Amino acid sequence: MGNILVIGGKGQLGQCLQEKVSSNGVHNFIFLGSADLDITNDQQTQEVFEQYQPVYCINCAAYTAVDQAEEDFDRAFQINEFAVKRVAENCLKYSTTLIHISTDFVFNGDSSIPLTEALHTSPVNVYGLSKLKGEQEIQGIMEQYYILRTSWLYSEKANNFVKTMLKLSQSRTELTVIYDQIGTPTYAMDLAEVILKVITDDPKAYGLYHYSNEGVASWYDFAKAVFEFAEVDMKVMPVASSAFVTKAKRPHYSVLDKTKIKNAFGIEIAYWRESLNRCIQKL
Repeated sequence: MGNILVIGGKGQLGQCLQEKVSSNGVHNFIFLGSADLDITNDQQTQEVFEQYQPVYCINCAAYTAVDQAEEDFDRAFQINEFAVKRVAENCLKYSTTLIHISTDFVFNGDSSIPLTEALHTSPVNVYGLSKLKGEQEIQGIMEQYYILRTSWLYSEKANNFVKTMLKLSQSRTELTVIYDQIGTPTYAMDLAEVILKVITDDPKAYGLYHYSNEGVASWYDFAKAVFEFAEVDMKVMPVASSAFVTKAKRPHYSVLDKTKIKNAFGIEIAYWRESLNRCIQKL
């Protein structure tokens, strides 16, 4: 028996993990939300690690407001870089293995082939840069870590693209959705399962990994599939990114190559449409 500390435990992925481990009796999971732990507070972070001395720390906490980060960059870096550094330092101190969630936004989107872990990073917005800096802090401080980059996360929990589409369908009969940003939707329940497999198998294959569901989609494809599986009559019209003025630039291509994580952990990854259908049925 050992403690597993989940930071950001009340967010989307944290809630998915909580549902998955409700029947797990091997470890003692401690789920802390922002009200329980402000990771920008040095003393609080130290006190939490001293109290629980976890064998694993799963860091799901992040500043994820992509457009807002362009103006609120101090806060973005406080949470995504400097707080991550303190978490890593405490993990090192207490011999805790860190599982840290990162993003496809560390890339600039100029590629046309799936992105491997070895590719050069070049974020095009503040959010992506702050997340990259957090990764680099971890890599410079400790060796017992798993950094999992993921993309387009959704579930039946919290706020996300799928739930936004379904909510909009209650008041609208047609929508315009971007067709020239390409990636892969990722079901947070599937990601939660992978995290738990890492902990259960304990392979000590530390390092940086990419994880998303299989397949490729645009946001337009994603939206169409949401309404298809939900059996909602919605007219969805494709539109170029240039039609939407946003504060932060988005990468146009962020399909992640999952070869490394599949080989390291012997996992099979579900096709994004299959996972989306499962999520919609639960909703």
